[in-house]
Amino acid sequence: MNHADPRRGGQLAANVAIALRFKKSQGTPVMPQVEREVLAANYDRARGGNFHLASNAREQGWAHPGMYLRDAFPDRVDVMEQVIADGDRVGLLFRVTGTHTGPFFGIAPTGRKIDVYEIAWLRLLNGQMVEGWFMMDETALLKQLGVKLPARADGNTIAPPLARGGEEVDALVQQLAAEPDELNNNKIVVAQSRAAHAGSGRAPGHRSLRNGFHHLRACSLAAGHGELALDAAIPDRRDRIEAMMAEGDTVWMRFNTGGTHTGTLAGIAPTGRTVGVPVAMIARFVDGRWVESWTFADELGFMLQLGRPELLL
Repeated sequence: MNHADPRRGGQLAANVAIALRFKKSQGTPVMPQVEREVLAANYDRARGGNFHLASNAREQGWAHPGMYLRDAFPDRVDVMEQVIADGDRVGLLFRVTGTHTGPFFGIAPTGRKIDVYEIAWLRLLNGQMVEGWFMMDETALLKQLGVKLPARADGNTIAPPLARGGEEVDALVQQLAAEPDELNNNKIVVAQSRAAHAGSGRAPGHRSLRNGFHHLRACSLAAGHGELALDAAIPDRRDRIEAMMAEGDTVWMRFNTGGTHTGTLAGIAPTGRTVGVPVAMIARFVDGRWVESWTFADELGFMLQLGRPELLL
């Protein structure tokens, strides 16, 4: 497990301990007691990890995959990759692993193993979690299971609402600049990368460990459509920042990206549809220089909004 700051103390350390206790208790006999202690009465699970699979399964009468998917994946183990804390927020990046042996949102057991990323943004107040926001790589999950999105009885596909919240980049940068320090300076560099026509802010030799539209990029290349040209396909694309965290040499940013699909995208002719999905980015700095990034977009939601989810799978 990589802690953004292994020396953190005080309230930040206490918040991380609460978040990890909540996560580690899942699927164990102590889970009900732990949840009573760490989840506030008004806890808001603002977004679930399997958001699209759960939405697609609604009102279909399919067997539920169980609490934290453990009827579908009884041997589920979450492998923690990174932990960050800033103010009242804690971020967890982990891999969900397990074997698919039970019904899963309309998908019959395949016996296949999964190993997919999920990211959590948690907010705590007075020693309890008041908000949880999760996003799993549902595209990778379906690909590893070797299945398509299960067909609904009504023949519909359920596209998510447009993600349009968040702050304008310039306004957020002004807020951060009003309290200059090393962490806010790093946040500013990352935030400014989302401004229209901005430079990337990345240092020479910067490494992109994962592209936001990782699967769609691979599909475009595999189908002979070349590199993914997201900005050309959505020329009015605009990003708004939902939340940021910084600790040690690491910055986390969650933003919404969207616009109108008016250009060809990975072989998809212009649809004229409006899209808007969340994206999570992790940036690493060395001596004030942005040297590494890892990005994770809601690709399945994006393709559902375009009406072409099958292209990812």
